Amino acid sequence: MNLLAGYIHQDAVALGALIRSGDLHPREVVEAAVDRIGRYDSDINAVSWRRFEMALEEAERPLPRSPVSGVPFLLKDLSQSLEDAPHTLACRMRAGVVADYDSALVARYKAAGLLIVGQTTSPEFGASPETRSSLFGITRNPWDLERSPGGSSGGSAAAVAARYLPAAHASDGGGSIRIPASMCGLVGLKPTRGRTPKGPDAAEGWFGLSVEHAVTRTVRDSAALLDVSQGPDPGAPYYPPPPERPYLAEVTRRPGSLRIAISTEPMLSDHMDIQCVRAAETTAGMLEELGHRVTEARPEVDSALIKEAFWTMIAADMACTIDAAARAAGRRPSEDRFETASWLIGLVGRRVTAGDFITALEYIRNVGRSTAPFFDTYDVFVEPTIARRPWKSGTLYPAFNKRMAKAVIRLGGRRKALSAIARQGEPAFRAVPNTALWNVTGQPSMSLPLHWDGGLPIGVQFTTRYADEALLFRLAAQLERACPWIDRLPPILA
Repeated sequence: MNLLAGYIHQDAVALGALIRSGDLHPREVVEAAVDRIGRYDSDINAVSWRRFEMALEEAERPLPRSPVSGVPFLLKDLSQSLEDAPHTLACRMRAGVVADYDSALVARYKAAGLLIVGQTTSPEFGASPETRSSLFGITRNPWDLERSPGGSSGGSAAAVAARYLPAAHASDGGGSIRIPASMCGLVGLKPTRGRTPKGPDAAEGWFGLSVEHAVTRTVRDSAALLDVSQGPDPGAPYYPPPPERPYLAEVTRRPGSLRIAISTEPMLSDHMDIQCVRAAETTAGMLEELGHRVTEARPEVDSALIKEAFWTMIAADMACTIDAAARAAGRRPSEDRFETASWLIGLVGRRVTAGDFITALEYIRNVGRSTAPFFDTYDVFVEPTIARRPWKSGTLYPAFNKRMAKAVIRLGGRRKALSAIARQGEPAFRAVPNTALWNVTGQPSMSLPLHWDGGLPIGVQFTTRYADEALLFRLAAQLERACPWIDRLPPILA
């Protein structure tokens, strides 16, 4: 076969099968990924660090057997560490930090035979719905180079959308897998809280809000990657019930007739583009044609209290993260080494008391309890993944008035400081009002590329009960067969 011609049309499971059969050699597949990164990344800027020579050397060695063995892969430069690779978190303060070990998740990827060719861009500390940073610059969406691929896994999503490779690592603390998946026309699953490992350095990410997985072009690739990565690592504080069978096996099973709730009203804000409404409504019609029972319904939540608790926890975490970055670099924290948004959020975090934090955490935990009964009545909840078509780059990048914000933080008291940061963050919640709730509850939630408007992808989000990723894979695979998307190519590849 013509590898380069066929490569962009194959998913990871297909490439793995060709490698196992001997029709392809892993080195050929890595060379194809290297070629595509070299050809397109000067325009897209999705790869922050390249590991080509090591990946090519590893491709010549005997590899473990798995459905994805020998397939090239990219890691997001944020929550996971790769031995001898930069570990910057997209922060200038950490620009010289190099990891000296593999994190548990990376070790599992290597044990599955994935060949890591580099790292992808993210915003500083993953705290923005756009992937841009002062360290790595702006990452662009292959569907329209003037638009953002989303954040914070926008580098991974842009790389997969541009067909550098079929899948890439991603993480999600408020929508950071599902937002870029929606904006780049990909499959993006946020697994159940605790499904994938965070160790050895962390028990959990963002106090349980953040979880690791991947962005992929197909449902079965998402399933195969979760098979090789799921399960507790030593010392994990908790772990959801293990799956009954491999997730890859779920892709060929029928979901049955499901009770599906749908809503086009935003969960945590008050805006929804008509194109996003249509995406969900069209999906509802498709679901009915497939034999599912679709009802307009939604769980009731207090959006203002959720956002207040969310910002309290994120601000507290940012203060700690800034201090940790300085320690890793062997320096004292200094304003000039961090982006304005990070520094100001960190200043607010230093005003958060232990009582404030515990109150926020308890409230967040109780939201999970209050929404759980909804999924006794309905198997799946469907809604637009985000509230806007893919937006122009820079639209949602935080633009703080530094002097005014610092004065409010210093003089206005804790509540005024939190309110000032929340106001700056409200445009992001208006654009992405539906993803963060499911980080709060810890339930599995998946974005699928089921709708397109003016050549731009618009994702639809599917959420189910705690620990039931299997159901999402069965339903998603059924929808993928009914409305295939794998052959859609962004204009940059034309």
